[in-house]
Amino acid sequence: MTAPRTRSRNTGPSQAVRALVFARDGHQCVRCGTGNTLTIQHRTNRAMGGSSDPAINRPTNLLTACQDCNQWFEANPAASYAAGWKVRRPTDPAHVPARYPTGELRTLEADGTSRTLGVPVVITIGARR
Repeated sequence: MTAPRTRSRNTGPSQAVRALVFARDGHQCVRCGTGNTLTIQHRTNRAMGGSSDPAINRPTNLLTACQDCNQWFEANPAASYAAGWKVRRPTDPAHVPARYPTGELRTLEADGTSRTLGVPVVITIGARR
C-alpha cells in the first residue's frame, strides 16, 4: 500500500511579490545583468523545506537572479555576503544594501522599490610614478 500523496506547500513569495521584485530589478539578474532564466533569490536563507516566517518573502529579502547566479551565490558565500546578495540572520535585509550589475549599491524597500546609494569609489594604491 502506498502513502497518499500530499500536496507540497508553497513557501515562496506570492506571484504579486515576485512580479514586484522582477520589476524593481528591471527583469535582470542583480549579479550578471542577464534577463534569461530568472528566478527569485532569498537573501536570508530559508530553512530546509521553507520557512513560516512571513519576513522571508518580503521584497527586502528577495532579489532577481538567473539560475546560474543563484547557484553561484550558494557556492560563493563570502562574496555573496560582501555584496549584500546574501544576509546572515538575524540581520534585517532592509538594512543591508545590495550591489547591482552597474556597481551601484541599493537599499531594498518594503514597498518593493529600491533606493540607490551610489557607486562606490575604489582607490588603489600602486607603485609611484
